[in-house]
This record gives sequence, C-alpha cells and structure tokens, in this order.
Amino acid sequence: MGFGPITPLLSDPTVTEVMVNGPRDIYVERKGKIVKTSVHFKDDDHVLRIIEKIVHPLGRRIDESSPMVDARLPDGSRVNAIIPPLAIHGPVLTIRKFSETPFTIDNLIQFKTLSQEMAEFIRACVVSRLNIFISGGTGSGKTSTLNVLSSFIPENERIVTIEDAAELKLSQEHVVALESRPPNIEGQGAISIRDLVRNSLRMRPDRIIVGEVRSAEALDMLQAMNTGHEGSLGTGHANSPRDLLARLETMVLMAGFDLPIRAIREQIASALDIIIHQTRMKDGTRKITHITEVLGLEGDTIVMQELFLFKETATGEDGRINGRFKSTGIRPVCAERLEIAGFTIPSSWYMEEWIV
Repeated sequence: MGFGPITPLLSDPTVTEVMVNGPRDIYVERKGKIVKTSVHFKDDDHVLRIIEKIVHPLGRRIDESSPMVDARLPDGSRVNAIIPPLAIHGPVLTIRKFSETPFTIDNLIQFKTLSQEMAEFIRACVVSRLNIFISGGTGSGKTSTLNVLSSFIPENERIVTIEDAAELKLSQEHVVALESRPPNIEGQGAISIRDLVRNSLRMRPDRIIVGEVRSAEALDMLQAMNTGHEGSLGTGHANSPRDLLARLETMVLMAGFDLPIRAIREQIASALDIIIHQTRMKDGTRKITHITEVLGLEGDTIVMQELFLFKETATGEDGRINGRFKSTGIRPVCAERLEIAGFTIPSSWYMEEWIV
C-alpha cells in the first residue's frame, strides 16, 4: 500500500524532502536540516518497484535505456529518480514535498522570508502586471514563492502554467496547466517547455507562468513578455540577480540563433521589470535577499537598482541567522505603473529597516 517504507515520511508534515540513497540510506530534511532515518527498504528491487509505482501512472518510464526520470506524486510533490548504470550504488529517489495547502504570503511573513512591506510591494507589482522573475539556488524555495505570487493574480484573468512536472497549485478558477513530455521508447514524441511556451501564445493567455526557465525557452519567454503578455512570471537558477541576467543570455544562445549579445540584452532589459532573489541560509531558513528593478540598457550593460535587501548581522547561539530587511530608500521607476493600477506608495516602504 502507498509507497512502501517511505509512506510515513511522506505523510509527516514536518518533512520537506525525502532522499533515498539506497535501500538502507534514507534521509529527510526537517526545518532545513538533513537527518538520517531508521527506515529502510528490503533491497534494490524493492526501491525500483516503488519508483515504478510512482512513474507508471504518469506515462513515464524508467529502465536501462532511460535511467532518469522526473515525475510527481498525486499531491504535486516533485520526484526525481535515477537508477543503475548511472547510479553506481543502486537506485536513488529524491522527493521534494509540497504542503497540501499552499503557502500564503502571510506564511512567508511568519517564516520571516520577507517583511510585510516587501510583501505589499510584491503584491502591487503582480497586480500591476509587471514581469517578474524569481531567482535562487536549488532548494531556496523559488517554486513556493512563485505559487504565492500567482495567488495575487486577479480572478478574472486567464492563466497558462507551463512546467516539467506540474507542481503549482493556483487558487484561481481560470487556469490551464501544461506539462512537458519526455521522448518515448523510440526516442520520439518529446514535447519541450519551449514548444509549450510557443503554443501558449495561441491560447489567449492573460498571464504565462513558467515553472522553471532552464534552456532555449528563455528566448520565447522573453519575446512573449515583449509582445503584450505583461504580468508573466517565471523562475530560474542563479546566485544573484545579476547572475540571472547572465544565465538568461546563455539560455537564449542555446536556442541556436546567432544573435548579437546587445540584441539579447535589449530583449532582457525591456522584458524584465523585477527580479526577486531567494536564498537558503546556512541555518536552513529561506530569505528573499534582493528585490531588484531592471531599468534598461546603458551602453552594453543592463542597469539594475536594488529596492529591498536582507542583511545578515550575526549568528545566534542556536545557529540561527539574525539580520534585517532593509529598504535602499530608492523610489522605483515602476512606481508610476503601481499608482496607475491604484496603489498608493507609503514612504515607509522605502525609508525603514525591519528587524527579523
């Protein structure tokens, strides 16, 4: 029944990730810390049966000819499996759990991921149809934050979501969820994120949400943002907002067109309005460390300005990171668009620090 020995771990609300490194090495992440469990499988075949049970209903397959797979559980949790010969010491299964009830902005404020003022600013940006990218490292909470941002989209807008494995849980009614498809056993029939982005433009979307931009689809996403699909959202792996711009350049080049760098930077600068950068801190907590505005191109450089920052001040005796959320005091260039959309901008957003 269920998913074998790991079923209790998957139903444990304190567990955020389950990592099966072999039949007897099973780890979990609790409150940002990785700990080993006493749970174990019988043998490698037992682990393989559970992997097969997860991927088979989704039409995915895993065998020697296709030894890696991305999938999801019925509750939306993300699954990655890799088996021999690629995994030398036996099958490996990694499950990133998602809570049954998606996080709200109040949860993120309660977790001290961001301040109340930053939350208000982000909400105003989403409602005002600014194009927003969330950057961060692996496990920094980008998808959870994207889910929270999407909750601010008005109910009367048509939303198209595009993901490798459908994880987003949107609260709105008018949502079309698309999921990419890997190649079949003959190596045919693959449908990439890029194919779905291009198809979504014919679906009359008010908003396009791409779960993760990681390849040539960056070009199509930027073109969509530049051709009237304002208010689009996406995430990408990067170590800082500036790194995200460099990664987007690289991903556009992966589309196979010999575009000049300046043309790519012009596309990026005119498409993106706000970059939200999220970091997983040393104590396991997740913080939005930068909210950065993209201003445009000056010469060959994309000009950005920081609006909100998180500054570490000390590490407590319990190992917790102490710090403060800080406004840079700069009035954003997008302030006029926010005011047109009906948001008044209190001076407190830009002139204070908020201790965490």
